[in-house]
Formats: sequence, structure tokens, C-alpha cells
Amino acid sequence: MTQAVAPAPAPAPPDRAPRRGALTRATAIGGLLALLVLLLLVGLFVGSGDITAGQAWNALWGHGDPTDVIIIRDDRVPRTLLCAVVGAALGVAGAVMQGLTRNPLADPGILGVNAGAYFAMVVGSVAFGAAGASYTWWALLGAFAASGLVYFVGSRGPGGASPAKLVLTGVALAAMLSGLAFALTMIHPSTFDAIRGLLIGTLDGRGWDQLTIAWIPVLAGLVVSVALVGYLNALALGDDRASALGVPVTAVRAIGFVAVTLLCGAATAAVGPITFVGLMVPHAVRMLLGPDNRWVVPVSMIGGPIIMVASDLIARVATPSELPVGMVTAFLGAPVLIWLARKDQGPSL
Repeated sequence: MTQAVAPAPAPAPPDRAPRRGALTRATAIGGLLALLVLLLLVGLFVGSGDITAGQAWNALWGHGDPTDVIIIRDDRVPRTLLCAVVGAALGVAGAVMQGLTRNPLADPGILGVNAGAYFAMVVGSVAFGAAGASYTWWALLGAFAASGLVYFVGSRGPGGASPAKLVLTGVALAAMLSGLAFALTMIHPSTFDAIRGLLIGTLDGRGWDQLTIAWIPVLAGLVVSVALVGYLNALALGDDRASALGVPVTAVRAIGFVAVTLLCGAATAAVGPITFVGLMVPHAVRMLLGPDNRWVVPVSMIGGPIIMVASDLIARVATPSELPVGMVTAFLGAPVLIWLARKDQGPSL
């Protein structure tokens, strides 16, 4: 008697999983873009002044009360756009920094870039009377000097510029420069009065001048960062394996430092040191799309502005006098840092 054999199940189409993955990724990115556009529009209607949504919309196109036009076009529009630019810079800088150091807790400030930028702004104000838009150039100079010093010191000795040595050197330099900047502002009260708005990061009073100067180095840093995404995936395997695959590890790390310096220096000059955005955004993107840097770095350009614009909206309405946006990002980011530090295993890089 012949035993019946059940027919083998038909094989699934080989491209079903990739298509599903691509569809999920496209849906997630589309949702993030829609959320960003919504927040940018809300940013035009929320702020100081008793202006209705209809009046704000008319003022955006130059119609209605002249005072409303000035508030919308010269205050809220550049402030919201600057917020998005700074968010993109910090989000991408965090993703690149975590890829370069293979440290899931790395933040753009970990290499002393933010501290170097702020210290140079203080020195420029004390010694040369720098103010306003000229802070940008001082911040970029300080950011480059700090990152260069970290890379020079961290690359000395056996093993070259290892991630652990770079992180330790950056943390030490950031602490030293922050202390020196604080001491200078205490010795020179006029400098403290002029620069105290940048102590924790604020968008109050920021306008077209800051945006006009900041977007050029930010754009350059974003282009360089996107060009490095393939190399960052190789670095995740370790320096030895990356070298075996033909990756110029030293050159990639040096170029990555330049990109992070451009992004953080411009962002710090525009709004002051902003914490935790560069830490939160890459982790959120990895949870959504996976660890591939070919997606993490570009999508961080969307996630960063979402966090920054949302934080700015909270800062505008939290109290009658408005909170510094850096305080809001700290409130949001501190629990995230604690959660990541307590996890048994961080997200894979």
C-alpha cells in the first residue's frame, strides 16, 4: 500500500521579504517626513504675540497687520528653519560620532567639539570684542582646534587613534575647556552678560543672520557625512577587519572628525551648546530602521529636526517667559541616557 505524501509547500517568492522590508522602511521615512512638515507648520503659529492661525498665515505672505508680518517673517520663520538646520546637524553628527567610535553612548560633545566652540566664543568676546554673527567664525575655529587636539593626542602611542583613547581624550578636554570658559565669564561680567544666552542653548532672538551663516558649514558637513556611510559600516566590524577590507581607517576617521566639527561648530555658534540630541536621534532611527548606517545617517537628518522643533515648541509654551531649548532637550535626553546606560546590551552599531 502506497503511503500518500503531502505535497511540499510552494516556496515563497524570494523577493517578498525584501519588498516588505523596503515598504516598511519607506512607510517609516514617509511618516517622519510628514511629522517634520507638520511641526514646521505648527512652528509658524506658536509663539509670543496674540496672533491667530489665520492672521499668521496671511502674515506669512506679507498681508495683514505690519507687526504680525514682522513677527512671522522675521522671527518665527527663521527661528523654525534654524531649529531644523541645527537639529539635522546634531542628529547626523551623533550618528557619525557613534559610528566612528563604535560607542552607542557617544554624543557630539564627547570629543570636546561643543566645549571648544563655546570656549573660543568666550575668548573672542573677552579678548577681541566678538559679538553677534562673528561668534560663528570663533565657534568654528574653536571646534576645529578642539577636534584637532583630541585627534592628535588620542592618536599618540600604540594602537593609533583607537575609539577608547579618542573618547577619553575628548571627555577630558571638554571638562577642561568648559571650566576655563566658565572662569573667564566669571572674571569678565560683561562677557557673561553678552553670552549667557548661549550657556545652555537658546533660539530666542535668533534670526536670518544666524541662519545665513550656519547653513553653509552644516550643508558641507552633511554632504561629507553621507559620503562616509559605507565606511562607517565597515568600521563597525573593527579597525583590523575594516583595514582588511581596504578601508583607509585613519583617513576615514580624520574626515569624519572634520564633518562632525563643521556640524557641531556651526550649531553651537548659532544657538549655543545643545545636549542629548546627537545621542537620542541615532538610537531612535536604529530602533526604527535597523543598524545600517546607509539609513541611520541620512534619516537622522529628519529625526534631528523633529526633536529640535518639537523641543522648541515646548520651550515656547512651557512658561510665560519661554524656556531655553537646551533645557528642554536635556529634560528629554537625560532619561534616555539613563535608560541606555542601564540596558544590558546597547543597540548594535
